[in-house]
Amino acid sequence: MSSTRRLTVAQALVAFLARQYSERDGRRHRLINATWGIFGHGNVAGLGQALLEFGTDMPYIQGRNEQAMVHAAVGYARQSRRLSAHAVTTSIGPGATNLVTGAALATINRLPVLLLPGDMFATRPADPVLQQLELPYAGDVSVNDTLRPVSRYFDRVTRPEMLIPAALQAMRVLADPADTGAVTLALPQDVQAEAYDWPEDFFAERVWKVSRPRPDLDALEAARRAVASARRPLIVAGGGVHHSEAEEALRSFAGATGIPVASTQAGKGSLPHDHPCDVGGIGHTGTATADELARTADLVIGIGTRWSDFTTASATLFQNPAVRFLNINITAFDAHKMAGLSLISDARTALDELAAALGTRFRVEPAYATEYGDDKERWEHRVDAAYEAEDPDTRPTQPQVLGALDALVTGDDILINAAGSLPGDLHKLWRARSADQYHVEYGYSCMGYEIPAAIGVGMAAPGRPVWALVGDGTYLMNPTEIVTAVQENVPIKVIILQNHGYASIGGLSESVGGERFGTAYRHRSADGTYTGAPLPVDLAANAASLGLRVIRAKTVRDLREALAEAREADVPTGVYVETETADTVSGAPPAQAWWDVPVAETATRPSAVKAREEYDRQVSARRRHL
Repeated sequence: MSSTRRLTVAQALVAFLARQYSERDGRRHRLINATWGIFGHGNVAGLGQALLEFGTDMPYIQGRNEQAMVHAAVGYARQSRRLSAHAVTTSIGPGATNLVTGAALATINRLPVLLLPGDMFATRPADPVLQQLELPYAGDVSVNDTLRPVSRYFDRVTRPEMLIPAALQAMRVLADPADTGAVTLALPQDVQAEAYDWPEDFFAERVWKVSRPRPDLDALEAARRAVASARRPLIVAGGGVHHSEAEEALRSFAGATGIPVASTQAGKGSLPHDHPCDVGGIGHTGTATADELARTADLVIGIGTRWSDFTTASATLFQNPAVRFLNINITAFDAHKMAGLSLISDARTALDELAAALGTRFRVEPAYATEYGDDKERWEHRVDAAYEAEDPDTRPTQPQVLGALDALVTGDDILINAAGSLPGDLHKLWRARSADQYHVEYGYSCMGYEIPAAIGVGMAAPGRPVWALVGDGTYLMNPTEIVTAVQENVPIKVIILQNHGYASIGGLSESVGGERFGTAYRHRSADGTYTGAPLPVDLAANAASLGLRVIRAKTVRDLREALAEAREADVPTGVYVETETADTVSGAPPAQAWWDVPVAETATRPSAVKAREEYDRQVSARRRHL
C-alpha cells in the first residue's frame, strides 16, 4: 500500500507544482518557476499559508494589480519560449475578475500561465459570503466563471480529491505547444484549507515532454510540390517560429531557397534585419517591401501565424488571382486557415524536412531576389529618414526616439510594447538584431502590458537590458508594477513618451471621420469639447513617486544621453520625453496596407461622409480565399 501525506489542498498544490518540469530537446526546465500573489480573505489562509509553508520550494512574488501579475507571468513565459511559466493567485471577487484581461491576452497569444483564483465556499456555510455573485437560476456559478471563455482549461476544485486530476490536466495543457494558454483552477476558500491524505505518488517528479510533431508525409510532399512550382513565393513568419526555436532553421531555409521572409508582429526577429531575405513587417503596419511582395505572391508560406486581420490587411492584401497558401503550424485550427495546404507540425521540424525534400533543386529566380533586395534598400532609406534628427536640440518625434534607441542597443537588448501608435512604428521601422529582441504583444494589444511584462522578461533574462516603451495613455492604465520592479530590483528601463493623449486612436479617429473626438488629454473648452490646454500631468513625477529613478529629456541630444545612462543603470530607471503632440503625425511612413474599421454608413458631418467613400473603395478589394 502506498504511503500518504496529510496536507491541505493548497499545500498539496504548491508541493505538486514544485515537482513539475518541462523538457524539449533534452533540456529540462521548471514548469512553474514562481507564484505571483495578492492575498485577501479568499486565498490568504489557503494558498498564502501554503506558500509560506513551502517557501523554499516555490518562490513567491508580491504584485500590486492582478491583471498586471498575469502580464508579468506572460512576459516570463514568452521569454522562456513557453517552456517555463508562472502561477498567479488572487482572492475572490474583484481580485479574481481582474485576471480576465490577462487571461485573454495569454490565451490569444498562446502563452502559458496558471491562474489560481480563490472562490466562494464549496460547503455553503453562509450564503452569500462576501463578494459572492448570486444568480437566481444557478447556485454553482461564481464570478470565476468569467474566466471560462478565456482559459484553455478551467476547473473548479470543490473537493480535495478533485485536485489530483485537475492539476494533472492543468500541467498537460500548460506544456502542450498546440493547446496552451491561460489555465484556471478555481479554488473555493474553504477547500483550500481542508486537509486530505494525499498519495505520495502525487508529489513525484514529473517531466512533461514538449514534443516536436513531424509532418504527415503526404502533406510534406504536397508542400514540396507547391514550393517547387512557385515563381513568387513569400514566407510569413509568425510567433510560432520563436516558440519552436526555429529561427536557425528558417535562416537556413531562406538562405537556400532565396524566398523572402516577412514577419507578423509576433514573428518579427525570426530573421535578423540585415539578412538578405528579411523584408520586414507585413500587413497594415508592415513595410512597403513586404506588402508589395504579398500583393503579387503566388505562394504564401505561413509559419506559425494565425492570420490576423492586421497581417492580411483585413483580407485585402494577397491580390494575385492565383495565390495559394501553405500553412506550417502545430495547431490544426490555424493550419487550415486561408484554405491553405496544411502542414501540421512543429515549425522547426517542418522547415528541416521541407528543406530536405526540396534538396538543392529549388531557388527563386535571380530577378525576383534582385527585385525585393532593391525594394528593401529603398525602404531602409525611408527608415533612416524617419530616424534622423536634423537639429539635435529640438523635441524628438516618436520615430526619432526609436532612432536614438536603435543607435544604442545591441542584440542583448529586449524591447517590449503592446498598444498605441508605437506597435505600428516599431513593426515598420525597428531593426531587430536578435531572435528575442522584439517583444510586441499585438494579439490582444493590451494597454498596460509593457511595464509588468518587462519585469517578467527581466526575471527570465537576468543581466540583459529590458526596455518597456509606453505612451502616456498606456502608462496611466497600469504603472503600479514599477513598485514591484523596485522591490525585486529588476532593472527595467521604462521609456515614457508624453504626447498628451491617445495618439494612435486619434489618428484612426481622424481617418474614419471621428475627428479625433475624445482622444486628446486636454481641458474642456467653452464648447464642451476636450480642445483646451494640455492637462498639467507630470508622469515623470508620478513614476518617481513609485520608486523609479527618472531622467528627463527635452531634446534629441538629451534623449541620447538619457538612454545611454538608463541602459547602464543597475536599478529600475525611466526616461521621460515629451514628443510631438497627439494632433501631429508621428513622422513614420504611413500605412502600406488597409485595415477594416467600419465607418458610419450615414452621417451629416463632411469628414464622416468622405471617410465612408474611402471605406467603400477599400472594402471592394476584399476577397475570401477559398
